[in-house]
Amino acid sequence: MSLDAIQEADIVDLAHDGRGIARINGKAVFVAGALPGEKVRLRVFKRRRQMDEAGLVDVLVASPDRVTPVCAHFGVCGGCSLQHMSPAAQLAAKQRQLLDSLARIGRVNPETVLPAVSGPHWAYRRRARIGVKYVHKKARVLAGFREREKPYIADIQRCEILSAPFAMLPQDLACLVENLSIREEIPQVEVALGDQHHALVFRVMATPDAADLEKLQAFSVKVGAQIFLQSAGLDSIRPLRNDYPPLYYRVGAISTTIEFGPVDFIQINREINFALVASVESLLQPSPKDVILDLFCGLGNFTLPLARRASQAVGVEGDAGLVQKAGINAAHNGIGNASFYTDNLFEPATCGNWVTQRYDLVLLDPPRAGAMEILGHMSQWRPRRVVYISCHPGSLARDAGILVETHGFKLLGAGVMDMFPHTAHVESIAVFEARA
Repeated sequence: MSLDAIQEADIVDLAHDGRGIARINGKAVFVAGALPGEKVRLRVFKRRRQMDEAGLVDVLVASPDRVTPVCAHFGVCGGCSLQHMSPAAQLAAKQRQLLDSLARIGRVNPETVLPAVSGPHWAYRRRARIGVKYVHKKARVLAGFREREKPYIADIQRCEILSAPFAMLPQDLACLVENLSIREEIPQVEVALGDQHHALVFRVMATPDAADLEKLQAFSVKVGAQIFLQSAGLDSIRPLRNDYPPLYYRVGAISTTIEFGPVDFIQINREINFALVASVESLLQPSPKDVILDLFCGLGNFTLPLARRASQAVGVEGDAGLVQKAGINAAHNGIGNASFYTDNLFEPATCGNWVTQRYDLVLLDPPRAGAMEILGHMSQWRPRRVVYISCHPGSLARDAGILVETHGFKLLGAGVMDMFPHTAHVESIAVFEARA
């Protein structure tokens, strides 16, 4: 059948990227915008050996989980992939993906499925990277996320998932940059929101003139944000003014203030991060006598609240800048029992003396690649509990298998935290306990 032909099919599953899956003549067909349980009309636009890709023509029988997307740009903008699915159904699908990955990849099953944790479904995103481009054919600037499965900047005015103060930022940025002399030399703007102060980092490939700087300063006042300019690498970032107060957020049952720079890594969703820290404390069950190891610790987001409940907390991170700021955060909060080290956790043989010590509890919060390389030291540390925060179910499942099969832990529980509503991204947490 030709690529242009319209076909009917039943959607039988949901892919990990949020597309519906149909089967036509035994072959999987991935259909953007379709949901499990639906009968649809589709048009295949790309054939591959293992699967085909199709566009949704229309829905003949809709899923009860289908909802009307809130965003006017949904379907074109690539920032979201699941706005057409109810939040409850999104969460259930992510939970299924986590449990399927644990069973299929790690060959482990949690004794308890932890309740899924969700927060606000809209205006939740406090970190973002917004693309900017002057388009000659349109004779204007576009600002926003990339189009779905395309390299172009989506033509949007408003973003429903950006934190409320910056909902209109795509339109506001486009209007600003259009009137700058360097409008063709600004490829992106980084967004960072703290509890009180916010920042925008403009990547500038040319030096703004005096008139540009005046317009940027006026924009800073208009949107209520500190303005930074980045001319090259991260060490080139400079504030437009030198009197900006520090960016910060608070976290933990005993309020702990975490200061951060405008491009430092922080958890995207403020409310879910607050719940995540509480979950870590609850699952680790620290006592005042415990020594806790926090790997991939960043700015001390988990280390510092945990230190308040333990004898000592040790944080390790590969980014020396973040480690320095974590130490400063400890001092600002009056926490004297937290120490931080810079080490490459993907090359354990190069790590310092901290790796040879004993730890009662271990927290892992690795990037997508997981923490496989450092897990070999579990037999040295001999913790009674391990909590693992994951942004990728596949690497968590692989590492869970290692912890259970090689290091003698049992998987007590696992569940998802909805850090990124309306996207296919799965954030999860798992807790392991040493077998007697």
